Amino acid sequence: MNTHIAHLTSLFENATEGIVLTGGKGNIVLVNPAAQKMFQYTAEELIGKPIEILIPDQLKAKHEHHREDFYRSPSNRAMGYGRDLYGRRKDGTNVALEVSLSHYQRDEGLFVIAFVVDITIRKEAEQNMIRQQKELERITNEIKTLNAELEAKVEERTLILREALQRLEESQKELSEMLQKEKELSEIKSRFVSMASHEFRTPLSTVLSSASLLSKYTSAEDQDKRTRHIEKIKGAVKHLNDILEDFLSLGKLDEGKVESHSSEFNLEAFLYDLVDEAKGLLKKDQHIHFMYQGAPEVLSDKKLLKNILVNLITNAIKFSPEDGIINMRADVDDGHGIIVVSDNGIGIPKADLEQIFSSFYRAANATNIQGTGLGLHIVKRFTELMGGSVNIDSELDRGTTVTINIPVK
Repeated sequence: MNTHIAHLTSLFENATEGIVLTGGKGNIVLVNPAAQKMFQYTAEELIGKPIEILIPDQLKAKHEHHREDFYRSPSNRAMGYGRDLYGRRKDGTNVALEVSLSHYQRDEGLFVIAFVVDITIRKEAEQNMIRQQKELERITNEIKTLNAELEAKVEERTLILREALQRLEESQKELSEMLQKEKELSEIKSRFVSMASHEFRTPLSTVLSSASLLSKYTSAEDQDKRTRHIEKIKGAVKHLNDILEDFLSLGKLDEGKVESHSSEFNLEAFLYDLVDEAKGLLKKDQHIHFMYQGAPEVLSDKKLLKNILVNLITNAIKFSPEDGIINMRADVDDGHGIIVVSDNGIGIPKADLEQIFSSFYRAANATNIQGTGLGLHIVKRFTELMGGSVNIDSELDRGTTVTINIPVK
């Protein structure tokens, strides 16, 4: 029993919470060291005094009323259910408290135990938190206002910047297009000079040499030689004429003087006649195979179509070997005419396929073969004038296939 009392005494003396015991009339019976330190009183100064000695002056009357109510109907109040109160120190200053109450009955009457915790630091922290929260709200509102103003300014600047960028992009695009055109013109000029120096020199040399030799063959026995040189001159002149025709066609296209004029005609008969004419250009042992499928009557530009196909058939003959076979087929269906010309000639290198329709462009493996580099360029532009399209598929040393797709209604 003495041990239990010793433990209870030790707990009372060493508790970190303030403990104040009051009797039935509200007078202080016991007060532990923690409470004495909290309120700056000694035990002798408090014992026997009413509990209101520890209550701030402005709250004493109200506290007496609350105490009397509690004594009439006592109930335990845990710390969590207690109120945040203020106590009065000996020096008259207030201290923020959290108080829980419990009670017990003894022979001499009701006793109430108050467990008191100094929450000054917590209150300061709460006040700081409230101040910080208010400051944060103020700053937040200011930031919102600034953001709104900034967004308006940013939107305005963004609009100005976007317009400036758009103008810059347009200028860059125009400059890029101009540079590209200048580059293309430079390449075309270079290709033209290369082509002209080659294509004109050969026939002119033939004309000059043959004309010079003709003057030496004056006797009747030399007639065969004269005839042979005259034919060479005719061939060279025809070659020069073909070159000039390509130049004229290109010039008219660039000036917008070429237009498509459709008329109704028999495409099947037209193509058969074209193939017959081309047979006179065939090399030794070359053959042309032609097939036609679909309605014979069409509506298209007969003149442009002839120019296109003469170019394609001539190319097929020129770039195919002496025993080569040129295949041509036409298929008319649903208002479209598809004409395919294919050969088993030297083909076009893959590196040249992308530019093969450019003006004055010659594939790397065709530089020693006569040609202006305008044929396929003219074919593409004539086809597009007719509202059609052209596609080329080629494999080196295996041959080339050109497909023309044109409307024929």
